[in-house]
Amino acid sequence: MKAIQARAALPLTAALLLVGCASGGGSPGASTAQGTATASATATETTTATTAGAAITIKDFDYGAPLTVAPGAVVTVTNKDTAGHTVTVDDGSAFDVNVRGNGGTATFTAPSLPGTYPYHCTYHPNMHGTLTVK
Repeated sequence: MKAIQARAALPLTAALLLVGCASGGGSPGASTAQGTATASATATETTTATTAGAAITIKDFDYGAPLTVAPGAVVTVTNKDTAGHTVTVDDGSAFDVNVRGNGGTATFTAPSLPGTYPYHCTYHPNMHGTLTVK
């Protein structure tokens, strides 16, 4: 069982290294006010990522800032909560991943068609996020 886990961890480690080496200097894009802010946030930041590495970090039952990625980008999801979560597209089947709690990670490929893709957690209906593909 440990050998299987070790083999499964290798591609994940490579993906995380790519995320850490992605262009952008580690600083997110411009901040913008969001008119439909949730109770947990009154402003959001839009982060632009390349195909090499885009990330969603779940913390305090929140997906963080909306994310903008290139078509087909690999998106890494890290869950810093103790509870498990999902990143499930609201309409259709473009993406749906389960992410274990306590630092669990998962990846999915962004849709190839440009557009805005709202998503939610199937376990926690109050959790919502947005992925923009352009």
